Amino acid sequence: MRKRKVLVSLITKDNDYQLEQSRSAESMAERLGLQVEVVFAGGDAVDQSTQVLKVVQSAPEMRPDAIVIEPAGGTAFPQVARAAVNSGIAWAVLNREATYLFELRQSAKVPVFGVSADQVEVGRIQCRQCAALLPRGGSILYIQGPSESSVAKERSMGLQETKPASIRLTTLKGQWTEESAQRAVASWLKLSTFRNTKIDLIAGQNDSMAIGARRAFQELLSELEREPWLNVPYIGVDGVTNTGQAWVRSGLLTATVVTPPSAGPAIELLAAALQSGKTPPERNLTQCFSLPPIETLRPAN
Repeated sequence: MRKRKVLVSLITKDNDYQLEQSRSAESMAERLGLQVEVVFAGGDAVDQSTQVLKVVQSAPEMRPDAIVIEPAGGTAFPQVARAAVNSGIAWAVLNREATYLFELRQSAKVPVFGVSADQVEVGRIQCRQCAALLPRGGSILYIQGPSESSVAKERSMGLQETKPASIRLTTLKGQWTEESAQRAVASWLKLSTFRNTKIDLIAGQNDSMAIGARRAFQELLSELEREPWLNVPYIGVDGVTNTGQAWVRSGLLTATVVTPPSAGPAIELLAAALQSGKTPPERNLTQCFSLPPIETLRPAN
């Protein structure tokens, strides 16, 4: 009997959470007896769209039974999704609110759904960490993901709606990678205003960017200037076992928000749906949580 094939399209290899997504997909596919191919888009939405559309338009015998995609850009590729579904390919979107899913599900003969952490709640949890670490308020250097990313927008929304008035933000932009955050902080350090800015905590919208910020201070400042910046709390999001969680255990990060991989659960839902003919709910949420628990965080000021 032919193994069902699943294409998993992820954003970039330069991010620990994306690599964890890949491992999660491969592990679940192996457990369920599925054939999986994981491809990365190099952080480029146009390349990702072209990459996936090429697969959708390939000869019928070459097409996968399902596509699991974590979009790199600001949209979740509605045209590509329709082309896939019209070709009989199931479609699952990871970590993105794709408004077209409802409409597509009305006529689709294959499973169409999304799997994600509640990104607004992720932002709220991170803000609660900030409030626990800065109970008297203070200033945060906040490193966001790309402007076009709905994940970045929703995490910011959750943080902003929970933020006490006593906490102030200085915001920089990264691209979810350690290197991008390091560059953003390096550019900020060149501004004359940097010398007069007191920062009490550094928060990255993911763990890699928090560590990238830490590396920038470590490598670009003199020993005398460096010490205060390395002694403030650094917090992030994702909590991958071998990186974010390990960084918390080693003290490089004070805390993270653990957002379990969504690729494995998406493949599990797809396998069950393809076998039973019953489509999963439109929106499926993974459970995120603070590491360590918020009540155990000690004030930093």
